[in-house]
Amino acid sequence: MLQPQHQGIELPGVQLVGDLLLPARAKDLVVFVHGSGSSRSSPRNQHVARYLSERGLATLLFDLLTEREQSIDRITCELRFDIPMLTHRLVGVLDWLAVKRELNHLPVGLFGASTGAAAAILAAIQRPTQVHAIVSRGGRTDLAGDALCQLRAPILQIVGARDLSVLGRNRKASRVLACAQRLEVIPGATHLFEEPGTLQEVARLAGNWFEAHLHEPMQRGA
Repeated sequence: MLQPQHQGIELPGVQLVGDLLLPARAKDLVVFVHGSGSSRSSPRNQHVARYLSERGLATLLFDLLTEREQSIDRITCELRFDIPMLTHRLVGVLDWLAVKRELNHLPVGLFGASTGAAAAILAAIQRPTQVHAIVSRGGRTDLAGDALCQLRAPILQIVGARDLSVLGRNRKASRVLACAQRLEVIPGATHLFEEPGTLQEVARLAGNWFEAHLHEPMQRGA
């Protein structure tokens, strides 16, 4: 079984940590952007990352927050909704990847969950030549706000049919998006996709989306 490689990610003013799964002859890289109160240890994101690696995609799970920040956020819940800060951290990671020799040749996709989906969209707008596709799992894509219409990377929004609040917000975001997009609703699933088979369906849909779009020519704005 492929073992994760621990990564120290040096950014200006902060050091983050990540886990890289790098299959032999990988042609793409999916960066996971976790959401509210989560981390690279999220069993759901780890499940999807393992599935994608079995399909030959490299994956990077990293912590958006330091250990000290996570301790604060567990009490206040304020940092998980600081979308500008999360976006800034993600852009820093993308810049780190751009100079990492063994990875910088790989087209990048972003897999965002909850508030991480908004950060993924905003980072893709800031790094349009680097981010080729996005998948949102139960994501608060609406928190990207007025910038949604600027996204050019194709995006797949996956949401549970019983996650009514996020489903409504995803549908609203779909009406604003001007890029290639799809909204997939998983029958019987709630926000965390804990129902049997639902998370595997998320992984399958994500894998198909990334494989279909990561090598497409980038869509340009009008």
